Amino acid sequence: MGVVLTTSRSFSGGSLDLVARLAEAGHTLVTGPADHDLVSLRPLLVDAVAWIAGTGEVTTAHLDAAPQLRVLARYGVGFEAVDLAAASARGIVVTNTPGANSDAVADHTVGLMLAVLRGTAEGDRRVRSGDWTVLRGRELGQLTVGIVGFGRIGQGVARRLGGFGTQVLAHDPWMTDDQIVTAGATPAGLEELAGCDLVSLHSPGGTRIVDDAWLTGARRGLVVVNTARPDLVDEAAVASALRSGVLGGFAADTLEGDTRGGDSPLFAADLADRVVVTPHFGAQTVEAVDNMGSMAVDNVLAVLGGEAPPHPVRVPAQPGQPARPIPTAPTESTAS
Repeated sequence: MGVVLTTSRSFSGGSLDLVARLAEAGHTLVTGPADHDLVSLRPLLVDAVAWIAGTGEVTTAHLDAAPQLRVLARYGVGFEAVDLAAASARGIVVTNTPGANSDAVADHTVGLMLAVLRGTAEGDRRVRSGDWTVLRGRELGQLTVGIVGFGRIGQGVARRLGGFGTQVLAHDPWMTDDQIVTAGATPAGLEELAGCDLVSLHSPGGTRIVDDAWLTGARRGLVVVNTARPDLVDEAAVASALRSGVLGGFAADTLEGDTRGGDSPLFAADLADRVVVTPHFGAQTVEAVDNMGSMAVDNVLAVLGGEAPPHPVRVPAQPGQPARPIPTAPTESTAS
């Protein structure tokens, strides 16, 4: 019994009433800001025994403000914003929802590919202004697409591209070449992917991939799509490459700061015909919201009930080694 804090923008916003499910288990749900502003969260964290957290940072200071917290349930798969060491030191179990939104993001990724290749957004803007000038695009099935990060979402994108007849290369340092081949792509290095027609990013955050150095080896006219993490991309370098023609287009579901406003260099008026940006809603389908919410609640109720959660966060594997649960889980679990 206790207070469950949620800072997810869409928790229980699908077809399932997860608030009622928590209430039936004797818990009270309170909602905090998605940006995890500590000043606003501090009075809510004091009584929280569980926290269903969105994408905002979870720092040592946040955890210090939550003396009763027993479980931090990430609403989504990424956990790079969570201080795992601080959670472990306090005996707080960290969980996530692997695979819950993979299909939604894979769908949206292919949608963005088509939008930028066919100039969909620019065509819409022109027609609304009375300009019916024809735009000439490219066919996805005739291109070679490189995928960086070949986990659930990357593989989902590859399966969808198979329907177009697209040639797919993939790079993932945590997979062997044989695993990549079995999953439906041709293994390739990051530098080799720069020679593709289109590159789609699906890596965890923390490493810059698309920057000036990588773009030096890019095929002229390359299109980049990012539905993963904003720090994978140097936005200033992308803007410069778009202007020089090194990049032929860019599409993203996330930018640095996300909701900070229109100050990204990619929002420059002269780039509007080559850039498509959506408001970080790749995972926002009814099905994905239900999946993420249900899995987060499963994790919360398990921990609060003294059981091992179905989906403990796992320490990232080293190449060739299996991932393992962080030591905060009550018992060993191989769930992922």
